Amino acid sequence: MSLRESIREATAADKMLLLVLVLLSLSGMFFAREVLSSGRDVSIEVDGRTAYRYPLDADRTVRIEGAHGALTVEIKGKKVRVIEASCPNRICEMQGWIDKGVIVCLPGRISVVVGGPDKDGGKLDGITG
Repeated sequence: MSLRESIREATAADKMLLLVLVLLSLSGMFFAREVLSSGRDVSIEVDGRTAYRYPLDADRTVRIEGAHGALTVEIKGKKVRVIEASCPNRICEMQGWIDKGVIVCLPGRISVVVGGPDKDGGKLDGITG
């Protein structure tokens, strides 16, 4: 059965349900963007411990040794990205520039976290808080 046939055979309730699901998905994308505030600092964590913390407005390049080799992080123009990784799949490189959120290199056990000083002293994050 083709997509056109499926649409023709769909009832009004099916079409309304599809519309509601699409609208919920789109609103979730915008909501997540607003919830993740732009940060002022970049924390680089190795094996769950903060190894480096830099201001996001100071341009620099940092090389970090992880469990699966080296990772090179570039901070420039109030954004951060991984420019070189020694892990096999290099998904962290493909994430590109971010100004909020996290870049994770699972094989290297390295996280690049963009955030700012927390009101609670860093005890809670966006998920648990």
